[in-house]
Parts: sequence; structure tokens; C-alpha cells
Amino acid sequence: MKQIRTIDNGKQLESTTAGSAPALDQQNLERLRRKYGNSPNEFFDPKFRRVADRIFDPRGTRQTPYSGIPTLLYAPYLKLTPETDLSQLQVALTGVPMDLGVTNRAGARFGPRALRNIERIGPYNHVLDCMPLGELKVADIGDVPFRSRFDMKSCHEDIEAHFSHILDAGAKTLAVGGDHSVTYPILRAHGRKDPVAVIHIDAHCDTGGATDANKFHHGGPFRNAVLDGVLDPKRTIQIGIRGAAEYLWEFSKDSGMTVIHAEEIDRMGIDAVIAKAHEVVGDGPVYLSFDVDSIDPAFAPGTGTPEVGGLTTREALAILRGMKSLNFVGGDVVEVAPEYDATHNTAHVGGQMLFEILSLMVFSPSIGKRIA
Repeated sequence: MKQIRTIDNGKQLESTTAGSAPALDQQNLERLRRKYGNSPNEFFDPKFRRVADRIFDPRGTRQTPYSGIPTLLYAPYLKLTPETDLSQLQVALTGVPMDLGVTNRAGARFGPRALRNIERIGPYNHVLDCMPLGELKVADIGDVPFRSRFDMKSCHEDIEAHFSHILDAGAKTLAVGGDHSVTYPILRAHGRKDPVAVIHIDAHCDTGGATDANKFHHGGPFRNAVLDGVLDPKRTIQIGIRGAAEYLWEFSKDSGMTVIHAEEIDRMGIDAVIAKAHEVVGDGPVYLSFDVDSIDPAFAPGTGTPEVGGLTTREALAILRGMKSLNFVGGDVVEVAPEYDATHNTAHVGGQMLFEILSLMVFSPSIGKRIA
């Protein structure tokens, strides 16, 4: 082995052998063996011990992610009947399998089922340091019961009634669509007493007018909500906007909404986007609507109106996590159309964003006391 001598200011230093590894710290190795060598489930950091105690049973076993009945985010299932007591919940997870409002590719009606079938979302959010299913009273209460799968008007009425029922019981809502038209009746339920602020992450502003003589499509829910007086446009921010439909979104600016286009995010930086969102929505009740087409189709192709040049999943996570401490009263993830994604990546992205929104609700002043 070749010997190498190094010179420092003319002084010859100790010879070393090229390619040789430094000696292993035997003292540290013995310390680690004593501390961790007896059990695979030793947790000494109180932060991690708190999480582990909720996940592992006394035998050191945790639930396998591929077994059991699939629910949204592995939440307990609570069957919704006229007698069901929703007052026991802080957050009700619910599916809205309706896509009668699409202007391009249908299939978002399969979004709730696709997200229920995604494994390994959570349970711990290491950035926000919370375990939402262990710190909040949450349940998957199933899907909106529709009277008709063909009539959009009655579907929107059913959605509004379903969410009003949840809110009347004192729980908050977190929904999975469905196309983005479902957010309009959800906002009607949330803003019926006082208009809410909205953080809207999307490729499209969705403030367009009537298309083919129908104003209730997925390109217009936020316009409709403003005109109904349930959404405050001056406390609304739309993030990630891009694509060829810009000419349809005049209403956003005219009504006072703040619009941040996708190409502006690189110039502004994520921290500035987050700061702007906090400034716009303030301390009042906030609803968060996440359209999966805000994500670039390289990461999430399974959606009805994909637009290139979108957010990366890392950028989306950073933006969402920056909304910690806002007063969230509800949220949704929409437009997952799994039939256009053979890899299931889009459903996985949607599930992760749903988990992030639920994590944010842990810190919302509106939610109430966390479980000890």
C-alpha cells in the first residue's frame, strides 16, 4: 500500500496509508449495544416515545399497513346513520364521489376509493411534530349519500346538507373529491353564517362563468361561492395558477383575490408565498382546498386537467406545512382521477396532502383541545 506523507509549513506529519479507514470507535459501539441491543423497540427521546406509545402494542407489534378495512388515513370507520352522534368527533373525514362537473376527463368520482386504498400515509408528521389521528378525535364517516348519480343540482344539494349536518354537530370537515365543483356546496355549508377565507392551491383559479349554459362546473366553484356571499374574496389566496385558461380567471383579480402564479413561486420563494398567505387570510376561519392538478403531472398525472409547469411534491408540502397555526375549519383534496395513473402516484400524493391538512388542523384554534 502506498505511503503518503503530508507536509505542513515545512514540517513532516505522521504517515498515513492511502485507502485505509479510520479506526472504529469501540467505546461508542459498546454504548450503542448496551442502549439499543436488547430490544428493537427502544425509544428514549420523549418526542418519539410519545408517538411509539400510540402505535405499538405491549408486544412491540404495530398494525400492518396492508391489512384491515381501508379508510381515509387509517382513521376509525364510523357508519353514518340518522342516529349517529357526530358530536364525539373533532374532524369528520368524508368522501364526495361525484364528477358531473368536469370539463375534460372524467374519473374523479373514484378519488375517495383510491385514497382509501393507499398505504403508509402517516401516522407521524415529523415536520409539524404531531400525530393527528392520535391527537384528535377523527373518523371516516363514509361518502356523501347521493339521491341521484346523474343530477348535478341534487348532488350539490346533498353535499351541502351532508356537510351542514356535520358542522351542526360541532365537528370540522375534511373531504376527498370528486371534481372541484364539490367545493362550492361545501363552502355554502361552511360560510352560511359568516363568509370564510380560503387558501386555494391549484393550477386553475376556478372562477370562470357559465360553460355550456351551466355555471356549476369544476371551473367555477369559487366564483359561485363569492357571489353567494359565503366566501370572502379579499381573504382568499390562490397558489400555483398556470396554463392556457388564464383568460377565464378575470373574476379572481376583480373580486380582490390574491393570485400567485406557478412561475412566480421561484422568484418569490416558498417562505414569501407562505407569508403572503398568512397576511391575506388573517386570523379568521380558513378553508383549505387542494386540487391535485396543482402538482406537476410528472408527479401526479392522474387528474382531469393536467398542466405542466406545476409544483413539485416537495414544494407543495413546504407550502402546506408553512400554514401551521392558521384557524382552519375545513379542507378538501379534489380531482384525483386514478384511471389515468397506472402507478397510483397521484392517489399517493393526494393521500399525503390530506394527511398534511389534517396535521394542520391539530394546531387550529377552532378544533379544540388535543388528546393528551
